[in-house]
Amino acid sequence: MKLVFAGTPDVALPALETLISSEHDVLAVITQPPARAGRGRELQPSPVHAVADKFGIKALYPDSIREIDAVLRELQPDAIPVVAYGQLIPETMLDIPAQGWINLHFSLLPEWRGAAPVQHCIWRGDAITGATTFLIDHGMDSGPILGHVTQLVDPKDTSGALLARLADTGSHLLRQTLDALEAGMITPIAQQHDQATYAPKLQKSDSRIDWQLPAIEIDRRIRAMTPKPGAWTTMVLSEHEISLSIGPVSTNRDIQLDPGVICVIDKNVFVGSATYALELDRIKPPGKKFMLATDWMRGLRTEEVKFL
Repeated sequence: MKLVFAGTPDVALPALETLISSEHDVLAVITQPPARAGRGRELQPSPVHAVADKFGIKALYPDSIREIDAVLRELQPDAIPVVAYGQLIPETMLDIPAQGWINLHFSLLPEWRGAAPVQHCIWRGDAITGATTFLIDHGMDSGPILGHVTQLVDPKDTSGALLARLADTGSHLLRQTLDALEAGMITPIAQQHDQATYAPKLQKSDSRIDWQLPAIEIDRRIRAMTPKPGAWTTMVLSEHEISLSIGPVSTNRDIQLDPGVICVIDKNVFVGSATYALELDRIKPPGKKFMLATDWMRGLRTEEVKFL
């Protein structure tokens, strides 16, 4: 089939590269415009844009996707696969590809519709998740399902690790979905909308650690927010309140401390919760890179510290 691929970040690359290596013809990509990044704050193309350039594929990067309506109609793609593009598709453009806009979403729809399905999956403590291909319609992740693949969630998974696996397995699901559409061997199945759950974009307040919660809930929240948007906490140091980013933790049922109280035991750093202690691995103080929690504690030169 003739394809136009829509996607922007790194997580879209496995799908794009899988389709490029397939028998389908990727005519162009649609991606977000170049953004300033790095120390020099220079304009840099999106990861999808960079891969398109590498393979000599035309890149379209409008500020609004409506701007390229005529261009897409002229290309006449059979399908437009979408992976984390970053803009909503206007209803007036849904008729452009003959086989539709095919979205690869990283959950088992209708669970976790929305912008942050992997983070919410880990945050809630799901044991199984997956990826789904579906036809985009006028709603939010509500179109009929074309295919899905399941994935076990490891108890130590961060959202970054789980998303990387889903991006890989999902890329093959997307290719298989397009193969089946071309062969006329797939029938869209309507979602059960009454079973939908939602995964809205995370706010900064979502990633703040509440040490008054049980250890298992704190662990899930930190893993869900790693690496983005990043879990954080606050403490008072030299009469000033500071914020610190917290890396993944491990639980220790043999140690109990009051919520937020920090203690060094056998050169390991522990912090209390409503149940049992959590061992800290890495901490990022303001303006610095992540460091070992033991090195951070050594630098404080005080034993009376507590997270708020």
